[in-house]
Amino acid sequence: MDPFSAEGELINIHNAFHQGQYQSVLDFDTSALSPENQLPARLLKLRAQIALGQTDAAIADVDSEQDTPDLAAVKALALHAAGNTDAATELADTLAENYPDNASVQVLAGTVLQAAGKSEAALGLLGRHQGDLEASDLALKEVQSAKRWAQDSLLVNLAESWVGMRVGGEQYQSAFYVYEELASAPGTSAALSIVGQAVAELHLGRLPEAESALSMALEKYPDDVQVIANSIVLNVLSGKPVEELESRLQTVQPSHPILSDVAEKSDFFDSAAAKYSPRVAS
Repeated sequence: MDPFSAEGELINIHNAFHQGQYQSVLDFDTSALSPENQLPARLLKLRAQIALGQTDAAIADVDSEQDTPDLAAVKALALHAAGNTDAATELADTLAENYPDNASVQVLAGTVLQAAGKSEAALGLLGRHQGDLEASDLALKEVQSAKRWAQDSLLVNLAESWVGMRVGGEQYQSAFYVYEELASAPGTSAALSIVGQAVAELHLGRLPEAESALSMALEKYPDDVQVIANSIVLNVLSGKPVEELESRLQTVQPSHPILSDVAEKSDFFDSAAAKYSPRVAS
């Protein structure tokens, strides 16, 4: 039996992870799981720790077990999340070279490589994953195929929403409905689903609605990286100040791409400005 199917013993922890309910994942009792499902459950718990910012704990947990490629891939992801990008990329490169067919290496090391700007290596690795993740049209075909046998699967519905946000057009509204349903139900609401709803609202041009969703998320999840980062994007689009949010993001995740991008553009501006001297009218 597929452990991730509706009858499988990993379905609840798996759904909680993909809904962004990371604390629920950590609290999940895995002691009664069958031996073959212990590692997949442990991987979900470790990834939940990383998502919650507990990178040191995740690294310490797997440090002595790097001979297991799945756990080494988790370490690479944790190192990246902790801001140790050089070590993370080096480990991801090694794993991609030696374990290219391992599913955890494909997803986690591929994520690290993409974040490091090594897009071709990341796509080469992810392309070996079940299905083909390289293009939106192919990803959409994979989702449509999955819906034929798993119409009610949470993960399939989320995957369709992820792809829909990339494809755009009418798909934004479909994605919005999925995230809104998750965000509005107490049993499934999480920072991730609220952010998904808000981003869909942004794409649909509904800035006040996006602001309402993200304001609620900031109150409930003040240290969530995705909530803060997307609130910065919203404020930029709305012409509102971002300094306080940028300061908060700097505290929570100094290596976040938004901060790196802002710093890079600031340096470019200073460099360009230095080439010109002010002309004083006589």
